[in-house]
Amino acid sequence: MLTAMKKIYGLIFDVDGVIVDTEAANARASIKVFADFLGLKGVVRKDFEAGLGRGAEEYVKAGARVHGIELTDEQIQKITKLRQEYFLKVLKEESMPPFPGVLKLMEKAMSRDDFRLAIATSGTHEKSQAVLEAANIPYKKMVYIHGDYVKHKKPNPELFLLAAKGIDIEPANCVVIEDAPNGVQAAINAGAKCIAVTNSTTAENLSHADLVCGSLEQIDLQTIINLIEKK
Repeated sequence: MLTAMKKIYGLIFDVDGVIVDTEAANARASIKVFADFLGLKGVVRKDFEAGLGRGAEEYVKAGARVHGIELTDEQIQKITKLRQEYFLKVLKEESMPPFPGVLKLMEKAMSRDDFRLAIATSGTHEKSQAVLEAANIPYKKMVYIHGDYVKHKKPNPELFLLAAKGIDIEPANCVVIEDAPNGVQAAINAGAKCIAVTNSTTAENLSHADLVCGSLEQIDLQTIINLIEKK
């Protein structure tokens, strides 16, 4: 007699603002670059909000536009390179523990044979790997897709489609955990379910996610399964 195959579920984590609170350090590094490279004062973290989750280039362009500046391609290249250097320096000087609930959720999923995990981030390999290692995330036990792999940034679904392919699970059977509106939209565009956590912006800005929470401490594996099975 044939036995039914056990259903496998995918769990895909963004990095910045989901696994680790890097958004404050990202903003500080960017503000310093804007002051040092452009001589621009009065830049604040909120100025970069439109670029959250869309990769370094869109992030700095968003901040510049708030101040009426359209950056040239050459400026963008120099600013993003300098920004990453500043950020990596911050990473060496400051501890960056994971957000509450992150490791517990990962460990529980990894202990089961009906879950597969992936990391999917718009960040570069160098930057995202440094963050994951600083936070002691067991990323080598997961599929790891970073921004260097993709041509199209969020809200394009390419990143999450690659992650789903990497764990060999249909996007419809995956839940993406995100913290930014562009990331939520990318998950939706990929055909995955999305849990948004309010680490970087308000619940209102994330309201198009399937579920919005204040912390991953509120999420367990049954929550993931229920979201996927909900028709």
